[in-house]
Amino acid sequence: MHAKTDRLWLEQYDGSESDQDTAVPGVAENRRKKVYDSIVGLLPGPDNPTPLVRVSDRFNPEPGYDLLVKLEGLNPFGSVKDRAAYYMLQGTQLSPDQTLVEPTAGNTGIALAALANAQGTPIEIAVPDGTPEEKKSLLRFLGVELLEIEDELCPLFPTEGARGVVKSMVESEAYNGLYVSPNQYESEFNVEAHYCTTGPEIWRQTEGRVRYFFAGIGTGGTITGVGRYLKEQNSDIQIIGIEPATRQHQLSGLKRITGLADEHFPKLVDLSVIDDIISVTDEDAFKAGIRLARTDGIMVGPTTGAALHAALQNGSDTSGVAVVISPDDAVRYGSAYARFLANSG
Repeated sequence: MHAKTDRLWLEQYDGSESDQDTAVPGVAENRRKKVYDSIVGLLPGPDNPTPLVRVSDRFNPEPGYDLLVKLEGLNPFGSVKDRAAYYMLQGTQLSPDQTLVEPTAGNTGIALAALANAQGTPIEIAVPDGTPEEKKSLLRFLGVELLEIEDELCPLFPTEGARGVVKSMVESEAYNGLYVSPNQYESEFNVEAHYCTTGPEIWRQTEGRVRYFFAGIGTGGTITGVGRYLKEQNSDIQIIGIEPATRQHQLSGLKRITGLADEHFPKLVDLSVIDDIISVTDEDAFKAGIRLARTDGIMVGPTTGAALHAALQNGSDTSGVAVVISPDDAVRYGSAYARFLANSG
């Protein structure tokens, strides 16, 4: 499965010149010029990686601890979920008369909607009502029929809230098979996307020197896919997951997994590749995100702030190269940051 999906990606969407490229006049030249036939051509891959940016010693004072942020907000649809959305959409069997539907905290829905628009597929999205307004506005901008469901950002039961609504739409006989869901919470394509792209990118970009990888835990696709790939290259690499300190939190897209019963545990989270899980409060996450913007001019969301806070704690007694995944940027959390700043004086 790895090889098949990896080949599909590289042949179609990376910036390299394959034999197929050179056989078709103009294809390789257009890629060098960054001329694409579709927005899909901008999607990342091992030869078209999102950038790593080293944070300054104003933010990270630890000598010998090299802290790098992978800026997934520079993906064409603005988040790390662009990768999974593409892979899942390629793996979804959809007839012309069917409609996509997906539950999301925002980023996956935005990426799926943009990709669906690019191929002319109708889509509906269900979100928790606490989803940041900026994300809901982007979904409306994309023309999505948006279902706002009374739900927690960190729901306990997968059959309730937005996920429950989508499940009923897909399974209900009343809709007669109208709806199909890629189901980011259970799709192995979610993991595969990061095994085939994000992991190899980090390994190549750091020239194999990465020793720590920090990622928030949501569906589990990013940390499991990257973790599996990096562990295969060097089993000593530490894979560290970030979760909210409580179930009631404001870190959109993250899920607290500590203490969850087996039936509620995210199906894609592979604990065998995770070396540690660090809990971070909303306050520490927001403070770290704000501080990075003010010390380095790097504008990230509070979920990135949570990972940065954990990475700094790790760096106080260690050394080596650490990579923090930044799922998106600060723009999608402008109102949340404004409320935090107002309340913190």
